[in-house]
Amino acid sequence: MDYGDYYGFKPYVPVGAQRAQAARELAKLQKKGRRISPVVIEGRTIAGTFWGEAWCDNLERYSDFANRLPRGRTYVRNGSVVDLQVGPGNVTALVSGSTMYDVKVTVGAVSRARCSAICRDCSGAIDSLVELLQGRFSKGVMTRLCEETVGLFPSPKEILFTCSCPDWASMCKHVAAVLYGIGARLDHQAELLFTLRNVDQQDLIANAGSDLSNVRTVSAAARVSRLPLFLSHRRNDAFER
Repeated sequence: MDYGDYYGFKPYVPVGAQRAQAARELAKLQKKGRRISPVVIEGRTIAGTFWGEAWCDNLERYSDFANRLPRGRTYVRNGSVVDLQVGPGNVTALVSGSTMYDVKVTVGAVSRARCSAICRDCSGAIDSLVELLQGRFSKGVMTRLCEETVGLFPSPKEILFTCSCPDWASMCKHVAAVLYGIGARLDHQAELLFTLRNVDQQDLIANAGSDLSNVRTVSAAARVSRLPLFLSHRRNDAFER
């Protein structure tokens, strides 16, 4: 008896076999005329732009996700996220594992009050839509956009997810792969973050021309406590992403 099957889990499938299976499934779906958008990662770096890195850093700052994220990094690098579609408030994906699994991630919209506060604090600091999407703005704007629980990026309580796999953990490796896949996708399509969070990009550049006098200042204590952790994360995870 295969105890993996007995407990509802499929037998382990080696990475090479997973990649081959993913390629076969991708070909089948394309042959059926389905619009497919796989996550393709070159090398070990999952994300390299401001938006992609900020998304991944935001995931990793929360202990809620710590145990399952490493397996997700492996899966997304292996090309296991066969399809990833981002829409307003939701992400749907197909992930190749022991078999093909359907993953759905729901992300809460940024509240009107929170969005207004972000726009007010960043007023005049972003000159154009191009600069916004390319992540070309001051450290003050970066800090404000990435601020925990009140920035543009979601906290764990704002993210709900389901997967068709038999893993009963709160976050399976397939979901983790999809969450990292979102970061990889933002590297090339930063505008999808605004779509996902139901934020109008134009609101952030509506008052271009003034200064950044309204950006809230992170306290000195917060800067001192966060900086070593941030630098340590960059050194230790250089080969993980």
